Amino acid sequence: MERKQSGRPLGRRLSGRTMTAVSLLALTAAALTGCASGKATGGDADQATASAGGGTASGTKSSGKNNIYVIGGKSDDPFWSTVKRGVDDAAKLVKSGGGSVTYLGPQNYDNLGPDVAKLTLTAISQNPSAILVPDWVPENQDAAIKQAVTKGILVLTYNAGGTEAAENVGAVKYVGSDDYEAGKAGGAKFAEEGAKNVLCVNTVPGSANQEARCKGIKDGAVSKGASSRQLPLPSSNFGNPSAVTQAIKGALLKDSSIDAVVTIGVADADSAASAIKQAKAGDKVKLGTFDLSQSQLDRIKDGSQLFAIDQQPYLQGFYVVSIADQYLSYGVLPPQNPILTGPLLVTKDNVAAAIAGTKAGVR
Repeated sequence: MERKQSGRPLGRRLSGRTMTAVSLLALTAAALTGCASGKATGGDADQATASAGGGTASGTKSSGKNNIYVIGGKSDDPFWSTVKRGVDDAAKLVKSGGGSVTYLGPQNYDNLGPDVAKLTLTAISQNPSAILVPDWVPENQDAAIKQAVTKGILVLTYNAGGTEAAENVGAVKYVGSDDYEAGKAGGAKFAEEGAKNVLCVNTVPGSANQEARCKGIKDGAVSKGASSRQLPLPSSNFGNPSAVTQAIKGALLKDSSIDAVVTIGVADADSAASAIKQAKAGDKVKLGTFDLSQSQLDRIKDGSQLFAIDQQPYLQGFYVVSIADQYLSYGVLPPQNPILTGPLLVTKDNVAAAIAGTKAGVR
């Protein structure tokens, strides 16, 4: 995991140099978008070939046109619907050059590493120009990713893994947040607001980015004099509000010293809010989460949630597709690695702007 950004102030946006690079890319993309006509098409992400930007996944590149495969999360996962919005918008650029973008995702997260490895092999079998994939579980995924690189397929990793993991598999770039640094920001924020014992709820244990998030929470809390431990739950609990609520409620009732809870995603944060209420601990337990949704923002606004850590998923989807397309077409590649899209802490001080972005479908 790349950890070179530890000196960046909490809650600040990207550095000027990195932001300049990605801003130039965005301006180029916006100009090209104006030349494209029609909307990107798509369907469900789950084990599907949802061709975004027109065309079909024919299994070969046609006339040198870019045929890009994007592997991501479940289609009904709120975070990944925002990533896919970015993918679909960037796919319009690919379509303008006669290419196509196909999105693949697992049906669930119960067997994440092996399932995503299989999706990577499926993408390889289609002889694509590029495969863009999060490196969630390296021990399961890396062999498949390296196979793509060996076959001469352009690979970029995004969302999970960081620069070190990208270099290990031969990917040319990593696009996303630094999950460890994001966690450190959240852990430090809790401690600065008076929390002493932070519980990090992990419903996808073993996933590299979720483990990095909880480790960051712990290190950030410890750096400010607090402590933290992880509550790992079976991945089958992901998306099961009742199970997650009861598990968190049980932990709070068992250990009255817990005064802060952070979750790895927005659905779990809603469950945590219910658990805190049911445990009658709302006056003592602070809540934080990774990622954004309207319910998180509403709670931050009314003061019942301390923060949400935004990795700006729309940018992840938009940038990774745009970078791949520009590199395949023109050999253009931003020199910065990683291309960071976060973290950004959303608190009561900046929640109004985040609410506007969420309503637009890009936060």
